[in-house]
Order: sequence, then C-alpha cells, then structure tokens
Amino acid sequence: MRAGKEKLGSKQRNGRSRGVWRLPFMVFLLLLAVGPIRAADLSASFEQANKLYEEGKFAAAVDAYNTLLETGRASTAIYFNRGNAFFKLGQVGRAIASYRLAEQISPRDPDLQANLRFARTQARGGTQYRKDLWHRWLGALTLNEWTLLTAAAAWLLLGLLAIAQWRPELGRKMRNWLVTAGLTVFLLGISLVGALNNGYFTTTAIVITGEAEVRNGPLDESQTAFKVRDGVELNVLDRKDDWLEVVDPAQRSGWVRQSQMLIFEPGREHKSKL
Repeated sequence: MRAGKEKLGSKQRNGRSRGVWRLPFMVFLLLLAVGPIRAADLSASFEQANKLYEEGKFAAAVDAYNTLLETGRASTAIYFNRGNAFFKLGQVGRAIASYRLAEQISPRDPDLQANLRFARTQARGGTQYRKDLWHRWLGALTLNEWTLLTAAAAWLLLGLLAIAQWRPELGRKMRNWLVTAGLTVFLLGISLVGALNNGYFTTTAIVITGEAEVRNGPLDESQTAFKVRDGVELNVLDRKDDWLEVVDPAQRSGWVRQSQMLIFEPGREHKSKL
C-alpha cells in the first residue's frame, strides 16, 4: 500500500507537471497562429486606407489611418500617409503634426523630410522653410544617437586619462590626443544639451484652425497682437486656463486659445488620433 501510494503520488505530480507545461505551449502555438492572421488583417486595413486615399476620399482615409494607429501599431508609413491625407483636406497643421510623429520614428527619411518642408512652406504663405545651421546640425542625429556618441567619447577620454596616469611617459606622447578627445567631448556635450532642449524641454503648439488670433493677454477682451496661419509652429512659454503664451519664429509673443492649437511635446507620447 505504501509503495502504491507513493507511485500514485508520483503520477499526480507528473500529471500536474505536464499540465503546467502544456498550457504555455498551447498559448505559444496559439500566438504563432494568430500573429500572422493579425499581421495580415493590419496589412489589409492599411491597403484599404491607402485605397481610400487614392480614390480621393481623404476624410475616410484619415479615419482609417486613425483606426490603425489605435491598434498600437504606429509606423512611419501610417503617420506619413495620414499626413498626406490631412494635407489634401487643407488641414496643414494636422498634416505637420502627423509628419512630425513620423519623424520621431524615421528622422532621416528623405520623402518625409521633403513633405514636412513643403507643408511648413505652405504654412508660411509660400515663404521657403529652411532650418538654421544649428538645428540642421542637431537634426543630423537622433537624441539617442547624440547620447551614445557623447558617452562613447567621454569613455574614450577617461580611458586616455587612465593610461596617462598609469604610464606618464605615454601620457606626454598622447597630449594631442587628450586635447582632441577633450574638445570632442565638449562639442558633443553642447550638441547633446541642444538636442535635449529640442527633444524634451521645448513644447511647441501647431495652429490647427484657418487663422488664430494671438492676443496681448489671456482674455477674449485683450487686443489682438498678430494673427498666425494654419500650420504655423509656435514655442509655448506658459499656460493659463485655456490660454497658451507663445512666441512665433519672428520672436513676437502673445496669448492664444488652446482650442486653436495642437500641443506637441517632442520625446513624449502623443495621442495617435489628431
């Protein structure tokens, strides 16, 4: 009886063990089967959205792209195509916002940069949009790439300094290398700070109405200081209730209704639906 009980107990343990392993394996097989089906569904939905665009049904295409984004499968292509649909609808501000979301994923995509530049030119009333040299330099790399490059240069400098301390005779020979490495770390550090400022510490607001009035104060009764067109990007200085204090590219400042703007904070998550 004792041996039988021990044997029965062993079968129960083995049975539980097989059950424990069988369930994850079945889930794994189910995921393998569902994954391609889901991917095929998303691909079909993307093609359907593109077809709506090609047929000139731009509003329906925007809705279709938004539905795709709500699945959590954001991509450069979806944001890019949605931006094109917004632009065709005459919604330049929303087009620029969609292009900028695509830019966060593929910052060096030439087609994306061309369309973004064209939309920004339209927002400026045909005045050619061109980044200044400093911002073109910062845009050459992503924030992560600036971080990695600066860290690598700093570690190289530390390594050279350690060698110079360990072998003073080598340190004297490496003096030029040390100076070059130090300057490189300094320049890369400045670039990293600039990229951080653009990527995390600068909030912009994009005009999404035909024309927005920028007032001298955060009141409807305040005098209008100037007006800005759909798609113009303004830096946000402050917020008060439903008002944003902004400054435009010409360094004019004032207050504008938040309902007329789309707040865009680089480096942070954004609602996929504009």
